[in-house]
Amino acid sequence: MSKITLTIETLEKEGVLEEITKIISSYNLNISYTHLYIGKDNTGSINFELENVKDVDSLIVRLNSLDFIKNVEIHDSLEDIYGKRVIIFGGGAQVSQVAMGAISEADRHNIRGERISVDTSPLIGEDSIAAAVEALSRLPRVSALVLAGSLMGGKITKAVKKLKEQHEIIVVSLNMAGSASKEADLIVTDPIQAGVMAVMSISDNAAFDIKKLKENKF
Repeated sequence: MSKITLTIETLEKEGVLEEITKIISSYNLNISYTHLYIGKDNTGSINFELENVKDVDSLIVRLNSLDFIKNVEIHDSLEDIYGKRVIIFGGGAQVSQVAMGAISEADRHNIRGERISVDTSPLIGEDSIAAAVEALSRLPRVSALVLAGSLMGGKITKAVKKLKEQHEIIVVSLNMAGSASKEADLIVTDPIQAGVMAVMSISDNAAFDIKKLKENKF
């Protein structure tokens, strides 16, 4: 067992997160992702995705020894459950068409054992889209971004450029006005085809390598 998710239910009180992370760090584990939220009856729930786990039984015993911990559960990681993630941002009509292609293609791959999910968010305005693109760096499992709109540039272009500099995320853009498409790995005119190619570009089983393309505009 090298990668797992621990869901830890705790009493909500000061210092909870610090005490838990001290124990985790004592096992030389890497925390690849964490999410915390407050539930009912003053109860907190913390999800830790952990890498390099060798002695999970001992870890759970140590965690359960803390008086503020109510329950500890083991789950597969979100990557194992949901797999890779395609995100589609842009105008409503374009987003729905890109999603149609992406979901159909993802379904074809998932039937064969892959895990690829598709998320959409119809957004309006330069600021809203730029903020959403920037926030992708804080989302887990994102493998591809599709820019689905008629006009994107300015702050959106800067956000896409920064995202690509910091993360290995494939960016597909519709053939649109504005400078954002210049930062894309693929520029596709047909929105359904854009969704299909976004999924193909991140699939482990597709006979498609984006790095081998002689041109990136279709």
